[in-house]
Amino acid sequence: MTDIDLNALSLAELKQLEKNLAKAITSFEDCRKAEARAAAEAVAKEHGFSLGELAEMSPVQKRAAAAPKYRHPENPEITWSGRGRKPGWIAEALEAGKSLEDFAI
Repeated sequence: MTDIDLNALSLAELKQLEKNLAKAITSFEDCRKAEARAAAEAVAKEHGFSLGELAEMSPVQKRAAAAPKYRHPENPEITWSGRGRKPGWIAEALEAGKSLEDFAI
């Protein structure tokens, strides 16, 4: 590897070096991806499948959004499903002595 004194380079030279480095990184990543794809295709072929067939077999199943269980008293468009962190308006109301049942839909 070549040692470069970065402090001796001008701004234009540093920017050109940055561009060249970005191109080299992209090229390297593309080459590695192509190698990985070829290896995956070879393994799939050993088992009698194409990589495309295997990719189609396992669709990503997304989780359905949880139905809202609680509604903001002043703005009915603001809701909370009861999952995850409590929204600020729920936390404030609970601190003020209200219960979750007060906001139930």
